[in-house]
Amino acid sequence: MTMRTYGWMAAALLGGLLAGCGTTAATPAPAPPPVTGGPALVVSSPPVKPRPTKITFPRRGSGRWVTAAASAEIVGTRGRLMRYRVVVEREIRGVSVAGFAAAAGATLADPRGWTGGGDWRFRRVGPGDRYDFTLYLATPGTRGELCADASDGYTSCRNGAKVVLNVARWAGGVPGYRNNLRGYRQYMVNHEVGHRLGHGHELCPGKGERGPVMLQQTLGLHGCTQNPWPYPDGELYRGPSGQY
Repeated sequence: MTMRTYGWMAAALLGGLLAGCGTTAATPAPAPPPVTGGPALVVSSPPVKPRPTKITFPRRGSGRWVTAAASAEIVGTRGRLMRYRVVVEREIRGVSVAGFAAAAGATLADPRGWTGGGDWRFRRVGPGDRYDFTLYLATPGTRGELCADASDGYTSCRNGAKVVLNVARWAGGVPGYRNNLRGYRQYMVNHEVGHRLGHGHELCPGKGERGPVMLQQTLGLHGCTQNPWPYPDGELYRGPSGQY
């Protein structure tokens, strides 16, 4: 065998070996198996508490209103049906008519409210519908006109079929309900609607006792504790007749 032949055979053999090695190197390494059994790492941010919307209004509005849409829902299981409209004076900012209607409707629907005794049911009606009373959210000056009492820009009132809530109290509450604005708004609705249902003012039954909803809690608790509900425990809760 000549040296040229031997060199050719060696080159061929070496080429085959290198080709085999090249194929193995081009194959990617298998991925490592997934790790199981450990807890998943969850990264979460603390919830952001929404800032309350500031309610603004002039001392006296125009007396023009935005009316809430009707609701098909009737709250209460039995008793006389009272149809009511909900309106908000146009110059009030930070309270939508839908939001005000929802808050008032939730109060009227609560079983601790006026439906609790089975004497009353409520349904919100819309523009052009028949109604038994109108629930107003009014500026202090317009409240005086609706209530026929221009000297009082502080309280709310009921005047005939007008159930008038003063936006100044809706926005700012009163000292007796400090840090409980939601509870005071529930009281406002139940107290003034209570007048429309025929209830007069009541007195605090005793120091430290729960205040009746028909107590003039806007003017002070008079020794009683907060209570926005006529049926706080399933029974009508009352105090002696009278006013402060």
